[in-house]
Amino acid sequence: MLNMVFLTNSWLTSFNQPGLCITMAMLLHYFLLAAFTWMCLESVHFYLALVKVFNVYVPKYILKCSIAGWGIPAIVITLVLIINRDFYGNGSLSESHPYSNFCWIQDNTVFYISVVAYFFLIFLMNTAMFITVLLQIHSVKTRTQKRSRFRKR
Repeated sequence: MLNMVFLTNSWLTSFNQPGLCITMAMLLHYFLLAAFTWMCLESVHFYLALVKVFNVYVPKYILKCSIAGWGIPAIVITLVLIINRDFYGNGSLSESHPYSNFCWIQDNTVFYISVVAYFFLIFLMNTAMFITVLLQIHSVKTRTQKRSRFRKR
């Protein structure tokens, strides 16, 4: 959906309908945040599968992941719309190409908080999960090598 909204955004902007532009910008923002959120959920699943291998039963795991994956971005979008729906709108990507209009977030502060900071938090979470999984794999490998040396003796 992110790709579809991104590819149709510029074309739909050409209709000069403010409501349509706000909707496209909001959908683009939502699906971008949803992609980041699902990436984070994948790293949590990776952690559970490789580090917390045993006794990791989570009741209604898929439902909880779905609520988080689709709900957290919806909360962010709702907050932006409640604060000011005019944060979304039509803006030119560059002044040298005036016909390259695109519906997106118009306020830099909102962009940095709701996209860049959101991505940064997801990136930190994924990095922490990745390092934890690598350390776990390394410790398993080290234990296996020690056992094989012991058995050879």
